[in-house]
Amino acid sequence: MFLRLIFSHYTEHEEDRKEMRIIFFIFFIFLFPLLAPAQKNGIAQKGEGIYAFLRRNGCSEKDYSQFIKLNKDNLGKDNSLILGVSYLLPSSETKSSKKTDSKIKSQQKEPLFGKEHEAYAIESNRLKGALFFLVSGHGGPDSGAVAKVGGKELHEDEYAYDIVLRLAKRLLENGAAVHVIIQDAKDGIRDNKYLKNSKRETCMGKPIPWNQKKRLKQRTDKINELSKKAKEKYKRTIFIHLDSRSKKKQLDVFFYYQKENKKSKQLAETMQKTFRNKYNDKQGRGYTGTISTEAVYVMRNTKPVSIFAELANMQNEYNQKRYLDHNNRQALANWLLQGFIQDYEANK
Repeated sequence: MFLRLIFSHYTEHEEDRKEMRIIFFIFFIFLFPLLAPAQKNGIAQKGEGIYAFLRRNGCSEKDYSQFIKLNKDNLGKDNSLILGVSYLLPSSETKSSKKTDSKIKSQQKEPLFGKEHEAYAIESNRLKGALFFLVSGHGGPDSGAVAKVGGKELHEDEYAYDIVLRLAKRLLENGAAVHVIIQDAKDGIRDNKYLKNSKRETCMGKPIPWNQKKRLKQRTDKINELSKKAKEKYKRTIFIHLDSRSKKKQLDVFFYYQKENKKSKQLAETMQKTFRNKYNDKQGRGYTGTISTEAVYVMRNTKPVSIFAELANMQNEYNQKRYLDHNNRQALANWLLQGFIQDYEANK
């Protein structure tokens, strides 16, 4: 209305029209930005990807494309976030659209994640139609590798289990179906540095045997049983472990794949590429994690496409930061999620 009044007042002479153009120029250059809504920003945190960043700042994963357009000049390789950089958030109009999206489901609960972390919401359907079997190494009577830090004993099965739960939650949030094979009815996702050891773990409710071969057979039989009943065409299994080597041996995350299984090798290669990109973006020191075949029992006897991940050397001081800090455990889960998403999209 204000502009209309100006225009009607200055239309009779050329000099008047010139004056009007000057007023328009002043308005749009100096006054219009003050009337426009302010663009909000968010600062990237350690190990955070774009999807996690959007969720933390109240946005939907559907805002991904707009976020890329807004921040394309400040992103790292493969559209990764740079620690400490301030990024523009998608507009409020875009954020409000998630409320009316019928595909995004309401909040749900998974008791395995623990009281503080049990609630989750399906934020995207990127993995709809995918089924995952997640297996944390050892458990029950077998704690796996043991390390000592600050006078405290650290047990492999506890840290592997925490990472499995974090990965399970991220997969569910992206529309996947998930079976957590090794379970602890009490220990959910924990943000502690030192995770207390227990022998409560079961194989989906059944006691884990003392005998090693029986332990491994029990979990592979359960996976194969569930897989046979499942309707999903895309099925993937991951066995998560932490290695134990010399204290001087620093290891990057590495993977085994099933021998003579092209899909398994493809998944391992995708994971390797994902981790290489993340290492380069976050640490800038390169990545030496390998992929290879290993004739371990679970890889030979599990029917769904499977990979085996060794996430750290528990004895190495530098590697200990990777699993002691809960933010780093979450980052590992986030990166594994990204690898699975890429593999799923390539195999639809």
